[in-house]
Amino acid sequence: MGMIKPMAYNRTIMLPKYHIEITREALGEHFSAAGLQKIITANLHQDRLAAQYGHDEFHCDNNAFEKSYAYIEEQRTLVISALQNKDETSAWAAFGRLMHTAQDFYAHSNYIDLWISHQKGTAIPAPAEVDPVDSASLHSPALHSGKLYYPLELLSYVEFLRPFILPLLPRDSHAWMNLDSPARGPSFIYAYHAAVKRTKIEFEETVVGLAKDHLALFLNENR
Repeated sequence: MGMIKPMAYNRTIMLPKYHIEITREALGEHFSAAGLQKIITANLHQDRLAAQYGHDEFHCDNNAFEKSYAYIEEQRTLVISALQNKDETSAWAAFGRLMHTAQDFYAHSNYIDLWISHQKGTAIPAPAEVDPVDSASLHSPALHSGKLYYPLELLSYVEFLRPFILPLLPRDSHAWMNLDSPARGPSFIYAYHAAVKRTKIEFEETVVGLAKDHLALFLNENR
């Protein structure tokens, strides 16, 4: 089964609208409007300029998978400790940061290509069928994420320069590999669905052990 080929040119971070849509679709039924907005704000803050350099763990870049997994668990611990201190605002912020990393995994790695290649038959499964935690894909030695080749990677952000810069970058660069918007071709919608499902999984893992009063605070049930 062949891979879905991405298109060549686009921005190299997931557009904010898609992080927002993924988060709202996955979590909108659980949180108050205020809580969800705090989560989304913290999620988007991970794409600020200062977080683009030296923080591969925020975005699953440069094959920093183990650091990214550890970062997710670190933020989950902060959620729990904040709720124990009755600080729901800090809990929502930590959860938003956690969500950003989990969502970026699918847009910044070749997980989708690997998952598709592991499917049997000649027809590519529909995007809604994607499994976000397929063991064979998650543990494949071929799993990798885009590398950031500075300074060319930064120059690829400049739209009028991109057609000239991209051919100079290796095919394992983030600029070539990312699935950050529909402009990247049909694989994007698979990454989108995988991110929605993973967001739901991370939510369940976060709340499963919470005390009743902490859960009520997190979900702002008195809204």
